[in-house]
Amino acid sequence: MSANDPVAAFRVEAGELLDQVEQGLLDLGHRLDDMNVVNAVFRGLHTLKGSGAMFGFDALAGFTHHCESAFDQVRKGTVPATGEMVAVILSAGDHMRALVEGDAPKAVGDEILVRLAAAVEAARGGPVAAATVTGGTQGWRLSFRLPVDAVVNGTNPLMLLDELRALGECTVVARTDTVPMLDDLAVAEIHIGWDVTLIGDMSREDIEDVFIFVMDDMTLSIEPIEPAGADVAGPAPADEVDTPAVESDDPVAARIAAKPAGESVRVPAERLDALMDRVGELVIAQSRLSQLAQQDGGVAMRSISEEIERLAGELRDTMMVLRMVPVATLFGRFRRLIHDLSRDTGKTIELVTEGEHTEVDKTVIERLFDPLVHLIRNSCDHGLEPGEQRLAAGKPEAGTVRLSAHQAGGEVVITIRDDGRGIDRVRVRAKAEANGLIEPGQPLADQELLQLIFAPGFSTAAQVTNLSGRGVGMDVVKRTIESLRGTIDVASVDGEGSTITLRIPLTLAIIEGLLIRVGEARYVLPLAAVEECLELTLEEDGRSRGQNLITLRDRLIPFVRLREVFATGTPPDPYQKIVVVSVGQERVGLVVDQIIGNHQTVIKSLTALHRGVASFAGATILGDGSVALILDIGQLVAAAQPREERLRAAA
Repeated sequence: MSANDPVAAFRVEAGELLDQVEQGLLDLGHRLDDMNVVNAVFRGLHTLKGSGAMFGFDALAGFTHHCESAFDQVRKGTVPATGEMVAVILSAGDHMRALVEGDAPKAVGDEILVRLAAAVEAARGGPVAAATVTGGTQGWRLSFRLPVDAVVNGTNPLMLLDELRALGECTVVARTDTVPMLDDLAVAEIHIGWDVTLIGDMSREDIEDVFIFVMDDMTLSIEPIEPAGADVAGPAPADEVDTPAVESDDPVAARIAAKPAGESVRVPAERLDALMDRVGELVIAQSRLSQLAQQDGGVAMRSISEEIERLAGELRDTMMVLRMVPVATLFGRFRRLIHDLSRDTGKTIELVTEGEHTEVDKTVIERLFDPLVHLIRNSCDHGLEPGEQRLAAGKPEAGTVRLSAHQAGGEVVITIRDDGRGIDRVRVRAKAEANGLIEPGQPLADQELLQLIFAPGFSTAAQVTNLSGRGVGMDVVKRTIESLRGTIDVASVDGEGSTITLRIPLTLAIIEGLLIRVGEARYVLPLAAVEECLELTLEEDGRSRGQNLITLRDRLIPFVRLREVFATGTPPDPYQKIVVVSVGQERVGLVVDQIIGNHQTVIKSLTALHRGVASFAGATILGDGSVALILDIGQLVAAAQPREERLRAAA
């Protein structure tokens, strides 16, 4: 996006505004009488309509006008908000997104407007919400002052006064008490305030609508003029508006109506990616400089090398923070999914989110969306029972899907938990045997059995629906998580529900690694997965042949000989090392020839020729210019398991 392209900038802003409106609509679906949220959604639609017209998106402005008019009736108490109205305007939001991108069939919009008109008429027959218009007034007194830079930002005070005059009989008095002397006066600044008396049948909301685009920065007070002889206990308090007129503790209303507290700069994602690449190259160059300084440099060169190493580390850490975004940006998108799944399945489903402030690299966030969609749909369709079955089982009628995130070392742990029926292990085994995935009666550990649900084409659905049953999706989930160097675990209790746990590295760009040697080659292990390192003598190695187990603090730990996995063909070192790593909930040892030390690892993608080698997550460039492969611990252990089983059988 060019910084000088206003249309591209509008598309970005419109997308964010539609996201906020969608969150408001989803909140309104749970609290149909919450006028704060109604007002917030109305303001969002009104802003989108005005901005769309300003940038030439006339079709968007015209379509949004109908949705705004429907909410205006709700806001003024003419019709109550209903679930059907919320659902229709959610669909309208999807059409608005298409209009923003310029690819929206008119017939789709016309069909939505027909449904919207029907929803409004149906709501009109129900009880009318309490009107927000202050009754019994014959007019309003208002006083307002615009920010001094209002004209620079495109606001014309005369047009605002004209809009006020259009509401009714209007008297305007200018306040010039703060106008500076002529020598100090800047032509583009506004120092005049206005006192206005409006007589007629208009509401407070009608007046606020005049100022809706400048409400965040101006000062505005509005007082009703009571009819003569009205019995009032005292003067009505003024509404001083230094912040938006819609004041609420509701977070969605605050997001839509409130001014952001801090300053921020919008930067295109590709610029961050390019900067990350440059930082990675700097880290590699610093590593080479450090090695040269240790070999051939004097005291001065080593001092400069250490200073550059410190600065490169700080720059790397700063760059990583810039790329981090809270998972709230991801979790918030699933509220709409749950809303639609609830309507499609006929089940009452509640979404509970925890740990929204946990931060993850933006690239990880982008690639996690599709897997989480599959997992949540699976929980709602397969896991949660219909309401009558839940009541019969002594459960609440509403099923719950709980989405949570927390950071654990260099990983983010995301869990999807439902309180449904759980996974039927008998059906899973029968389906796996029928598909030839396992032999009939083959003994399997519980986790191995549950992992079969990720096999390609696997499904236990009794019939194919719009949501599931084709066996497509869960295998894609597993492949995507593994491509992120992550792991996926499944737990289930019959009648209580299932939990799927994803463990994903916080970043895919630069990691702290442990540099090791196996034979003549060097490799990198992600340091976040390393727990401890042990000696393995030739004598101990000989005793473990056929078992590949060591005892560590009264616990048996299996280990894998990387020399055999990589078939180095060279004799082992007399004193090998075991690097104990964690794989999900399990601990596994990796036998290596030498542990060289820590290494800042800039991850480089493998070529298309090597991308299919599952044991490697990427490559990095070492200080001497040579290449070291980064080991994918989860894939490596999984690939080595059949080899270990064959060795045990041979022994």
